[in-house]
Amino acid sequence: MTAQLRHLFALVTCALLLGGCASTPPATARYDFGPLPAASTTSKVGTLIVADITGPTALDTEHMQYRLLYADARQARPYAYNQWAATPFQLLGQRVRANFAQAGVQVLSTTDAITNPTVLRLEVNEFTQNFDTATSSRGVLNVRASLFRNHRLLDQRTFQRSVAAPTPDAAGGAQAMAEASDALAADLLAWLAGAPQP
Repeated sequence: MTAQLRHLFALVTCALLLGGCASTPPATARYDFGPLPAASTTSKVGTLIVADITGPTALDTEHMQYRLLYADARQARPYAYNQWAATPFQLLGQRVRANFAQAGVQVLSTTDAITNPTVLRLEVNEFTQNFDTATSSRGVLNVRASLFRNHRLLDQRTFQRSVAAPTPDAAGGAQAMAEASDALAADLLAWLAGAPQP
């Protein structure tokens, strides 16, 4: 009887091990903001340095984060098998620069040599997919923008965009965040157009 139990235990163990080897976790999906939408306006903003975007350490990662506002709004959760193709700071920086360039702005980096530089600095406060209910979510983007010339602060403003996600999942969140980023870029261009030009 003991030998039979040992044999049965060995068979069950082998079956569990083989089952564990056969089941592989799903592949991780990586999202970016997709192609740039067609330009709607041409900006009168001239040459501008767009500094690297900064923000909280929790957002300086490729994890796609969401909040269940109806359960615990204070807890940001990462998707298990969905990630950004780069950090939110990098994705947003690329998107803002691309939108600016498409609108006719001469976009430079902080390493370019320029006399009397005008520098735009962006600090992200929120970059999250928020679920109001289990089936309804939106991409929320909150950014503080600071405009400098010759290291002197000219203006500072906080921008917020909230875009409904088409689907209550990571793919829908990625689309909502892309649209929120494009809307933010348009807001920034409108704000910059009213700033004093060199």
